[in-house]
Order: sequence, then C-alpha cells, then structure tokens
Amino acid sequence: MEKIDWAKGDGLVPAVVQGAVTGRVLMLGYMNSESLAKTVATGLVTFYSRSRQCLWTKGEESGHTLTLHGIQLDCDHDTLLIFASPAGPTCHLDKTSCFDDDREQAGFGFIGQLEDIIECRLEDQPERSYTADLARAGVRRMAQKIGEEGVEVALAAAAGNRAEIVEESADLLFHLLVLLKQQGLKFQDVVKALRSRHPAS
Repeated sequence: MEKIDWAKGDGLVPAVVQGAVTGRVLMLGYMNSESLAKTVATGLVTFYSRSRQCLWTKGEESGHTLTLHGIQLDCDHDTLLIFASPAGPTCHLDKTSCFDDDREQAGFGFIGQLEDIIECRLEDQPERSYTADLARAGVRRMAQKIGEEGVEVALAAAAGNRAEIVEESADLLFHLLVLLKQQGLKFQDVVKALRSRHPAS
C-alpha cells in the first residue's frame, strides 16, 4: 500500500478486475486506501463509489461477489489489477463481464466458462446430459475415459493427424475438467501447480 501513488488521483486509483481462472477482464472500479484495506481484510473486492461517496462491496445486494485471489500494482504505481473469482455475473446487466459483447470467448477464457457449465450439470443432474451421466457412472469411469482419450491423442500424434490431435485433445481436456470438478478441484489448481514449477514466469 505504501507504494501506491494515491495523490495522482486525489486519493483514488482505478482497479481493473480480472477473472482469476478465465483471465477475462470483468469490470473497472475505483479504490481508496480504505476500500483496498477492506478488500484485503475480508477477501471480498470492495470499491469506493464516486457517485455515492462511500465504500461498496461488490455483490453486497445481489450476492454476486468477487472473491480476491491477488493484487498487482502497475509500473506507474497508480493502477491496480485485481485477480478475483466472481460468484455469478459481474455486470449489473447480468453478463459475465461489463465488457461483454456476447461473442463467443476463445482460449483460456472459455475454459473457465466450460468449468461453470460442468459445475451446473453436476449440481442439477439433468437426465439428458453426458456430463451428468458420466458423474453418475462414478470416478472410475471418469478415470477410464481420461485414459482412453489420452491414448487417442497419442495415436493421433503417432499418425501425424493434426485434426484428430486437436479433436482428441479437446475430449481429453473436457473429461479432465469433469474429473477435477467431481473431486472438488479447479483448473486453476492445475495452473498453480504449473506456475510453481516455473517461478521465474
């Protein structure tokens, strides 16, 4: 906190919130030293409302909170990057992000969305759902599917079939995500393990 240049913005700094799992920009808010301290103390992202001139914790009325994962200060010491996990839509328009234009999100961002879909399937257990059927079959069946898909990826690679490598890798990753969720784990846990092996990154 002592490194933050509060004076430049008359006691306020912009705070960009990024999804800790998806890497997607969720919203922009403003913080003062008090709201930042409350964010760190409670683990829930809290801003300073410039219009109401008071602190407000995201989701205090809607329940769509932002759970803090980390904070990074920019090179000029006047902007914060907040890593957080959203509980529901971040935008007041019930969208994932305040910058959401409803286009399909690609890459790592979609992994987070897929995790949410899998979680819903596991909780709701709809009758016509492959994910729910897989969960009902038990952890051994999930493990078996991961083994099968891993072999398929290897066979596609050995045959030099790039299209099949992509398709089989997608199947492998999907089944891995289901198993992780069933075990109470997140893809972020895997990412953390990878990062711990490469601290310089």
